[in-house]
Amino acid sequence: MAAAESDREVPSALCTEFLNFSVKDTASKWLQVTDLYKEVYHHLARYVPKIYCLGPNLNPQSEDLLAQMLLQSPLEWYLCGEDPSTGLAKLEQNNQPSQLCGHVFKVGEPTYSCRECAADPTCVLCMQCFLGSVHKEHRYRMTTSGGGGFCDCGDTEAWKKGPYCQKHEPNISDSCQEDPLAHLSTDMIARCYNVFSVVLKYAVDMLTWDKEDELPLGLEPPDRSDTYYCMLFNDEVHTYEQVIYTLQKAVNCTQKEAVSFATTVDRDGRKSVRFGDFAFCELAKSVIVRNTSRQSKPLRVQVMHSSVVAHQCFALKALHWLGHVIGYSDALRRILCQVGLERGPEGENSSLVDTLMLCDSKMWKGARNVYHQLFMSSLLMDLKYKKLFAIQFAKNYRRLQTDFMEDDHERVVSVTSLSVQLFTVPTMARMLITEENLMTTIIRTFVDHLRHRDLQGRFQFERYTAQQAFKFRRVQSLIGDLKYVLISRPTEWSDQLREKFLEGLDTFLELLKCMQGMDPVVRQVGQHIEMEPEWEAAFTLQMKLTHIISMIQEWCATDERVLIEAYKKCLTALTHCHSGFADGEQPITLSMCGHSVDTIRYCVSQEKVSIHLPVSRLLAGLHVLLSKMEVAYRFPEQLPLSELSPPMLIEHPLRCLVLCAQVHAGMWRRNGFSLVNQIYYYHNVKCRVEMFDKDLIMLQAGASMMDPNHFLMIVLSRFELYHIFSSADCRKRYNRENANKDVVQQNNTLTEEMLHLIMMVVGERFEAGIGQVEGCDEIKREILHQLCIRPMAHSELVKALPENENKETGMERVIDCVASFKKPGVTGRGLYELRPECAKQFNLYFHHYSRADQSKAEEAQRKLKRQNGEDTALPPPVLPPFCPLFASLVNILQCDVLLGMLGAVLQWAVEPSAGHWSESMLQRVLHLIGMALLEEQQQLENSSEDNDVYFNFTLKMSRPGEAPSNTASVLALLENLQNAPHLEVHEGMIRWLLKTVAGIKTMRERSASASTVTASESRGQEETACDKDKAERKRKAEMARLRREKVMAQMSEMQRHFINENKELFQQSLEELDASTSTSLEHRRIKIVSHRYCSPASSDAALACVGPRRSRPGEKRQVVTCILCQEEQEIRADGKAMVLAAFVQRSTVMSKNRTRPPHDPKHYDPLFMHPDLSFGTHTGSCGHIMHSHCWQRYFEAVQAKEQRRQQRLRVHTSYDVGNGEFLCPLCECLSNTVIPLLPRTMGSSSCEQPGLGQWLKISGQQIKAMHSAHRKLQPVSTVEETVEEECPAPEVFTVDYIPTNPYSSTIKEMLATFGTATYKVGLKVHPNEQDPRIPIMCWSSCAYTIQSIERLLVDEKKPLFGSLPCRQDDCLSSLARFGSACWTAACQPTVQGHFIRLLAALIPDPQVEASPCILDVDMLHLLVSVVLSYGSVHSQDSSGLSVDAVQLHLFHLITVAHMVQILLTSGPEEVTMEQESGEAERGEEEGACRLYNTLRTHVGSSLPEVASGWHLWRCVKTGILPYLRGAALFFHHLHGVPAPPELHALCPGQWEVLCGYLSLPSNLLQLFHGQQELLEPLLHGWCTHPGIQQTLQGGGVLVSFPRESNSLIDLPDDYSALINQASSFTCPKSGGDKSRAPTLCLVCGSMLCSQSYCCQTELEGEDVGACTAHTFACGAGVGIFLRVRESQVLFLAGKTKGCFYAPPYLDDYGETDQGLRRGNPLHLCHERYRKIQKLWRQHNITEEIGHAQEANQTLVGIDWQHL
Repeated sequence: MAAAESDREVPSALCTEFLNFSVKDTASKWLQVTDLYKEVYHHLARYVPKIYCLGPNLNPQSEDLLAQMLLQSPLEWYLCGEDPSTGLAKLEQNNQPSQLCGHVFKVGEPTYSCRECAADPTCVLCMQCFLGSVHKEHRYRMTTSGGGGFCDCGDTEAWKKGPYCQKHEPNISDSCQEDPLAHLSTDMIARCYNVFSVVLKYAVDMLTWDKEDELPLGLEPPDRSDTYYCMLFNDEVHTYEQVIYTLQKAVNCTQKEAVSFATTVDRDGRKSVRFGDFAFCELAKSVIVRNTSRQSKPLRVQVMHSSVVAHQCFALKALHWLGHVIGYSDALRRILCQVGLERGPEGENSSLVDTLMLCDSKMWKGARNVYHQLFMSSLLMDLKYKKLFAIQFAKNYRRLQTDFMEDDHERVVSVTSLSVQLFTVPTMARMLITEENLMTTIIRTFVDHLRHRDLQGRFQFERYTAQQAFKFRRVQSLIGDLKYVLISRPTEWSDQLREKFLEGLDTFLELLKCMQGMDPVVRQVGQHIEMEPEWEAAFTLQMKLTHIISMIQEWCATDERVLIEAYKKCLTALTHCHSGFADGEQPITLSMCGHSVDTIRYCVSQEKVSIHLPVSRLLAGLHVLLSKMEVAYRFPEQLPLSELSPPMLIEHPLRCLVLCAQVHAGMWRRNGFSLVNQIYYYHNVKCRVEMFDKDLIMLQAGASMMDPNHFLMIVLSRFELYHIFSSADCRKRYNRENANKDVVQQNNTLTEEMLHLIMMVVGERFEAGIGQVEGCDEIKREILHQLCIRPMAHSELVKALPENENKETGMERVIDCVASFKKPGVTGRGLYELRPECAKQFNLYFHHYSRADQSKAEEAQRKLKRQNGEDTALPPPVLPPFCPLFASLVNILQCDVLLGMLGAVLQWAVEPSAGHWSESMLQRVLHLIGMALLEEQQQLENSSEDNDVYFNFTLKMSRPGEAPSNTASVLALLENLQNAPHLEVHEGMIRWLLKTVAGIKTMRERSASASTVTASESRGQEETACDKDKAERKRKAEMARLRREKVMAQMSEMQRHFINENKELFQQSLEELDASTSTSLEHRRIKIVSHRYCSPASSDAALACVGPRRSRPGEKRQVVTCILCQEEQEIRADGKAMVLAAFVQRSTVMSKNRTRPPHDPKHYDPLFMHPDLSFGTHTGSCGHIMHSHCWQRYFEAVQAKEQRRQQRLRVHTSYDVGNGEFLCPLCECLSNTVIPLLPRTMGSSSCEQPGLGQWLKISGQQIKAMHSAHRKLQPVSTVEETVEEECPAPEVFTVDYIPTNPYSSTIKEMLATFGTATYKVGLKVHPNEQDPRIPIMCWSSCAYTIQSIERLLVDEKKPLFGSLPCRQDDCLSSLARFGSACWTAACQPTVQGHFIRLLAALIPDPQVEASPCILDVDMLHLLVSVVLSYGSVHSQDSSGLSVDAVQLHLFHLITVAHMVQILLTSGPEEVTMEQESGEAERGEEEGACRLYNTLRTHVGSSLPEVASGWHLWRCVKTGILPYLRGAALFFHHLHGVPAPPELHALCPGQWEVLCGYLSLPSNLLQLFHGQQELLEPLLHGWCTHPGIQQTLQGGGVLVSFPRESNSLIDLPDDYSALINQASSFTCPKSGGDKSRAPTLCLVCGSMLCSQSYCCQTELEGEDVGACTAHTFACGAGVGIFLRVRESQVLFLAGKTKGCFYAPPYLDDYGETDQGLRRGNPLHLCHERYRKIQKLWRQHNITEEIGHAQEANQTLVGIDWQHL
């Protein structure tokens, strides 16, 4: 209260000053003074504390108003020298608009980057610029902004082409170079300069002010009060919950207030939580500090004097004002930049801009945001000053980053985040490298912050504390800055740039040297490692640096001199690392096959080995560049190639590869998961480019400079296999060792891995510079091998390919030549499939395959070959030739050591002895031989003269061993193996090899004679053999097909024969057989044992489902099977109860009025349903049948299980047992009750069939009798008294007769069960079996379900009968029959009372008060309720009155009432061409006119005059159709009368058939005109009801018929339109704050602020989020939402159930993008949206959630109610 008063006092206190204050005088006074600075400060000191911070509740409106008048206006007057409104307008007029857009992004706003034209991924456009640019036709990426960046439209350096949108296109006439200040007078410039200096100085002083109780010089207030604020600041350590809890304790506020405080603190960075004198605020501070200092550092709280807070508030305002003013003119912007960057009196780094930057980490979030915005709109928008600012930023870089490390705010709100705006401009980045040595500065700062080293100076990341881990995350942002600097490569180099880049490279090599060999591992022997070592930090570092390393290589590639220098430096660094590694390793000599080599003794399995070798890998990359740029051939003298020691180069990469092989072989199992993870990442697509791939290249580089025999011996030695292959009798295999099985297994795996490594060294030539290939060949090959595993979606492929620094994989350029795209259906996603012609390039031993990939690919390719009828061998593909620098690598394939090894393995395979070799080892050997043969074949084909071919593998492989051992040659062994029975798998491959050998021999023989004519003969022979083979296969396939067809024909013939034999039995299901097989399968559950029709009615009489002429289906027994005990049971009234699992739910799917407030369940009377159907109760079933006692046992078990579960685990299940929910035991469909199955009621074939008048009389008498009987029941229950004197009842109507209940006890129990469940769910009340509303709710649910199914059939364009799935058919029959029986379970007088009141709505009854107006009743609900409640009256009638006749009269009466309803609500006629109507139609039109005019006489002027009978009849006919269809469904299921065949299809003439089936004349108006004298008084009664006039004159909800089906809202085609809509949506509760998770309701189109404290509301005593609260208002507890930022659909049901569902938006590759991670443009897929709509219309959302939660348990644990 006090706050409000003080708010009121503010203006009055200022009033006098206010009125006396003149803006103009103040400004002119300022113009005369010499010291403007002092004068303005004096003015601010006087007024600011009087405007701002006068009480606990700030009042922004009045503050802004006063500040504008008293503080900002004088400044503007002074600036312009005249009235600012004209002065600023002039400035704006003279201003040349900037070509830079500079629009600053809000959080969540869509940003667009062109993947073809952007200089790098940080170049983005806002939506307006994007739509007006050329890029919307290109491949673009769409993301949502985190806030803070700005639009790069108009920046020529950001775009390779199309830098301007239409709006920012520069005018040709502009002379862009002129100085914007030229337009201003010198006076004006001086004034601007003065104002800006003072205001900016004031703002900087106040925002960087750190004293809490005093103000800067010149700002001390004239009178000082004892008023303080307790100010709470934001940090990133404490959670919302902690802050809320602490505030409730400290300042004694409610939870709501505490939430609001916490939200504001999080948004603005600070908030005052208490206002008062010093002691009062200090007390709150001490409580907050004490409460939050237990686990971590306490929350930051300050007690600040109100005048300090006031000046800080105005300082922010002043910065806003500066930003606003410079928007009028570029000249003003330039002056502000000049003021900001001008050096202060303290010299270096003392300008105002420097001061702000250096105090950044001391400011609160709100202040930072404001001044960052000002920097963006001033310094960054002026190219000249942007450059100067960048230099200052680079100078202060080290200090800024150090402050950022200590600061705990996110990078988004730190000034360091501006680096992205400066460093990504290519010219600026290069200028900063050359002038400020930026590259070196960044790397040095980075290295300084990673202080932990081991003795060798390598990084050590042992067990980080939380603080260190936090710092390590912070440090990584420096790598991001380095990436920005390097992202665009220079096109021309200056000497200075070379010098500074190489200096930067030196520091970078220092960094890499600290990483070379970090985290070494030693093999654990004996026992398992005790603690998993820390490995993640080193890999994080490696991943972050991957792109930097690649980019440095790309920079080197653009200049030869830089490349040569870099190569030398890198080599020196590597040599330096090696000299530190020599751990006294002793030299040894290896000899084998007549060659020997000197190396060192080293065992990977015993010594230290590290997976981190960045220096070696960088050198490998540079070595490839030497070849690619041809530097190695042009300037060999400048390169230290002769000094290289190849064994030294390959040593560490080889150890690394051996480590991987040994881990595969299971030798390092005891080292735990950390090593497994390291190996995984080493090969993973994120790291492999700069790890595994480079190690392989280094091996290739080393091997190309060594004797291949020496290289292979060193490899054997490192793999620890040398002793096996070098022994003289290695071919006989070391039987002596008959060693331990594990060792044999390990050696086999190691041999396989080593052979694979040799294949890779020789075969991996797809890197430009190693092989003679183009850049895109490598990526083609990657895609090809991925698609050889299986067809893949676009996103899977992208994940499997390495990304470059621009997040591009290069896939789009080449994908079309290796794959074809297959579009998706309604589910699934689009897939790429490999083009068949590319399969021949498949290499089984592709170096990026994991083992799993390899076996999948092998299987897929063999299968494909079998399908195409080809040989299943998978020979190696033909490879491109090597570049000259690597050309000698092919010699590995023909060297003696390799031949020795191949021979040994083949020999072991010939004499297979106890598992000393493996099939995959042999497979690899065969592959290697194949590679060698293909190499020779290639060389022969490409050579012009015979003497060019130096590669002669065929010769060597056919040469037997030397004298003493005389081993067989490789060729001989192959021939031996060709028919070995144990090698059938490899037979094809061996055959291919021998064939190739023969081919090469003939080529060599031919090349002697130059004729190449017969070169194709041998191939010809092959082909003929091949053709024969194919023809044979084809013949067999054809025979098999014929055999299949014959069998199928026999089966269908038998089927048809059987159906003909049992015609009657099948009569009912023939149509269904056609309609769908699934329903015919379902029908097997219900056996029908009897003939279909026994009624005497001849078969050609028309079928009718209501009235005395109703067709009576014969007696038939219905036998069903219980799904739980599998027993069969006949459905009988006195038998055991059988039940259907059912789910009852509230629904608003058909609602025409979502604004209707929910009713109060205690007092609500649901007897009449309003036509707007605002709430209904829907019953659905999965159609599975059980005994009632089986179901009860099952449900009790579920309950018991639930109680046990609650004691064990506190998680939800997908169903709520407390609410009676369970899953159907068969299909796990969510259910919450059961419907009893009842036999069909047999209509009495009584003859008493009165006409309408007679029946009206009888029913009037019966009703009177019931009235008097019910009155007697009320005071005392004396039934004995006679009724005669009251009101003579018709003698055959016995009011006190209590009919016998025909149902068995179990059925009675189930009747009560379902009734209570419907009542409980429909009204949201506690169950109460005695409540009189139970039967009403059951009838209402039956009617609502019928209406909903009728609408569904219309929407899906299906016929009325025969197209419903069996489960819905069963459900409707059970509902209708249950409705007609449920009065037996209720109190009879109550149900009769309902009947009386229902009938009173049609036939006025003086004893019933408050009957509703005819426009407020839904007629189908009325029909169902009246017909079903009539049973309770009829049971006491012994006059033989036919139920059928009564039903027909009731039906006719309600139909007339509905026609009246339609005519009263029919709108004015549209002007359409009247159509010529036939004779029949004329009668109908006339009738319609007559009825309408009758209505006008009763209702009067509320009804407009309508001349066209055609219009009226059309209104009636279309309006009444849904009601008639609903009635047909109802009577069909109630009486079981089969529907006429015409209604089983969508054929013309439906109207007449439908009317006939319902015993109605096809001219419905005859109903009225035929009984006019009886109906006229009723009509008069209806029309004179007071509600009619009121509704027609717009007093109530007027529903017009037919009611349109509700649809989900229309969504825009382009998803970015939604993102844009969401980005401008502000949270409705927290004053203009951006919502973090804007969520769109797809039912009504409301945008909600989901998942946030601010919008939580209380619902039934629980806090729930905005979405959950909305579902209860809009969807009766069920909701469908689209989470716009995440691009996912959210289904909610109640408070505890929910699931995420695939959104209806797809990219061009047919994939959804949940979370918007990929950023491909998304467009609406109408089929998928229709699918969601169908789920909603079918009331299947809850079921869908249940299935999703059963399938994915993590969904159960989410607190859905908080969304």
